[in-house]
This record gives sequence, C-alpha cells and structure tokens, in this order.
Amino acid sequence: MSDVDLLEKVAVLGAAGKMGSGITLLTALEMADLSLDPANAGRKFALTAIDISAQALADLRKYLRAQVLRAAEKKTVRLRSLYMHRTDLVENEEVINQYIEDVLDLVHPATDIAAAAECRVVFEAASENLDLKIKLLSGIRDRNTREAWFLTNTSSIPISELDAKAGLGGRIIGFHFYNPPAVQKLVEVIAADSTNPELTEFAGRFAARLRKTVVPSRDVAGFIGNGHFMRDALHALSETDRLAKDHGFTTAIAMIDKVSRDFLIRPMGIFQLIDYVGVDVCQCILRVMDERLPGQGLHSSLLDQMMELEVKGGQFADGSQKDGFLKYEKGRPAGVFDPQAKTYVSLPEIAGTVDEKLGPLPGSAKPWKAAMQLPDRPGFLEGFFRELKDMKTPGAEIAVSYGRKSREIGQGLVDDGVAANAEDVNTVLLTGFYHAYGPINPYFD
Repeated sequence: MSDVDLLEKVAVLGAAGKMGSGITLLTALEMADLSLDPANAGRKFALTAIDISAQALADLRKYLRAQVLRAAEKKTVRLRSLYMHRTDLVENEEVINQYIEDVLDLVHPATDIAAAAECRVVFEAASENLDLKIKLLSGIRDRNTREAWFLTNTSSIPISELDAKAGLGGRIIGFHFYNPPAVQKLVEVIAADSTNPELTEFAGRFAARLRKTVVPSRDVAGFIGNGHFMRDALHALSETDRLAKDHGFTTAIAMIDKVSRDFLIRPMGIFQLIDYVGVDVCQCILRVMDERLPGQGLHSSLLDQMMELEVKGGQFADGSQKDGFLKYEKGRPAGVFDPQAKTYVSLPEIAGTVDEKLGPLPGSAKPWKAAMQLPDRPGFLEGFFRELKDMKTPGAEIAVSYGRKSREIGQGLVDDGVAANAEDVNTVLLTGFYHAYGPINPYFD
C-alpha cells in the first residue's frame, strides 16, 4: 500500500489537546497538499479529528484556520502552482483563502472513536495514561475495518506494552512529537521488537514529509527525551532539598532555577521547564518510568506534595502558563511557591539574596538567546565553562556538578542502549529542548 493510500483516511485521537492540535495541523496540511496533486485526482482525503469535547473541537477549527493561514502565506508560490488550473483564483489572497477552506474541509470533528472505523492511519495523542491509551487503541482496533496502523505520541510508555495490552499485533510505533509539534523539529521514533517493519519505514517517510529531525530510541520507558529530562529534574529536586536545609525552600528553588538557566545557559530554568510540561505530567511520566525501571530512584516526594496541594503548572488553552513551582506574570517567573505557607513568595524580593548566595556569573556570560546566535558557539562555550570551573563560588560549583550529572545521565542512556550513540542524545537535547550544547560534552571535564 502506498503512502498516499495510507494518508487518504487518517484519524487523530486527542485532536483538540496541546499535542493533538499540532499533529492534526501538520497532518491536515500534508493531506491537503496530496489532495491538490493532479496525480491524486478523484481521491477523497479525510482526517477524523477525535476528542471528547465538542467545544474543544470547535476551538480546534479556529486554531487550524489561523495556523493554516500562516502556513499558506509561507508557501504562496507553491500554492499558486497547485491551483494553476483554477482560473478564478487571481489574487494571492484568493489562493490562500481557497487553501484554508480546502484544508478545513478535509478535517471532520468527532467525539466517538467509532468515527475512525475506516481510517488506515491513527495518530494517538491522548494524555499520558496507560489505561486510557489502551482503552482508546483497543476500542479502535475492535471497530476499524482497515487493519489501521497506530502512531502513538506517548513520551514514556513502552510501545511493546501498548502493543501487547491493546492487542495490536505489531501495528503500532512510537512517534513522539515535541511541544509544540508545528514548531519543534524533533520526532523520537520508537519501534518495538514487535513493530511491523513496514510501519517503521512509513514512520520514517512521514517524518521526512514533515521535514522533522528523526532520532530513533530504544523501547525503554521514558525513551531518550524524558529519560534525560526526568533524571535531570530529579537531580535538581535533590539539590533543592540539600540547599533548603541552609537557605530555605523558596530560596533553594530560585537558586537551582537560576543555576540551570543562567550558569548552564539553558533557555529556561529547570523549575520553569517542569511547570511548562506540567507538574502532573512529570509525576505521571516518573510513575511510568519508576514502575518499569525499579531501583533507580525515579520518584519525587516533592512532586507528590505539589500535586496534593493541586499546584500543577501546565498551560491554559490559549497557551499561557499556569502557576506551578513558580508564579507567572506576563509569561515570566514572578514568584516561588512555598508549600508550607501555601502561597507564593515574590521572586524580586528574594532575587538579591539568591544572587548573593550563588555569587556572580563568569565575566564572559551571555544569556541563552545571545549565545545561540554566536557564529562560534562552541568556542564561546569552551571559554565560558573554563572560566566557570576556575571560580570557587557556590553558584559555579553547583553548576559544574549539575553539568557533570547531566553528562552522566546522557552517557547512561548510551551505555544502557536507550540511545544508539552520544550524537542521538545530544540531538534530542539540542532540538527538543533547545539547549545550546548537548549533555555529552567535554566542558565539565
């Protein structure tokens, strides 16, 4: 069966969610472009967008309209070629508007998984809940008449486990987009031993159509991305616990967040990243990993405490950040949560104390964004971290220890066979997390 045959009938589960909406957008654009190819004349392309909320699906249509407009404006020349036969479309605006309508016309919202009965490819982007995923996947298996292939966006659950428990007979592969899917270049592809080789080949070709950077991961809970992120976060939580004994909890949180952002030149501090992903999501991923990789200490009682206090982080439907470990004002950290007082401490009020306890940054320091724009970034990083290692301040010592731990985690993923090599680990952190350098590096020798 050709890729065009496979992509003629597609479904996205969890289509209105944070990840599902992006997957729906990317897939709909590809399907629309295929439908406009004269070689595919007569085919009826259809994307079934499935979610539990009819209102969320209505909002999805608004999101798609806005995003397709942006995509269309970037490829007007190509669209004029695709619509060359439409003599009624003269102005660029007319071509763009027609394209928007053609993309939206092939997206069919549904709140019942029975709507996926005739789909040949199903993207699953439900929340990171094993029981829910099995219920959805097996439900479609029972109703689908086309022996559909499943591409799951799970970021932690082993594919072999989903395959066995949903009874898919090898018709499933991990296809892990990073958030947001329409922007992020990275896709982790995870084939289980049981995965149909033809599905693996299709996943690679589809990722290429989307112009994604593909990194294969072994089918181990957490894969490469969360395999590193979760252990990195646990190190931060452990360091916070250690520092809190001398400096207090909120100051310790602010210290580690600043070290992981400014001293390690990352796009955001580790606690801002946890909030961005969601405290609840991180707890869920760690639970998945801990149950399948026992004895590695993949658990945080602090995350449990935050969840008990219903401090969950994550994002609102409009993409704005919810409060978590940190409080946000106009998208920027403005406070630190105190679990004892159950309130936020003003970050500006403790910033001076944090700076005093950490000590200064190296003189050559640059913010992450400025560092990313340097033509000789490796040269800058080498000099910056050499300077950092020569400093005897608490901030420098915490940062060097953190960098070495990050490298140890990355190398562990290679040694355990989760990643094929150091380059794959570094690619995931560089493209999926926007780090300025991969964790497996010589900077902290």
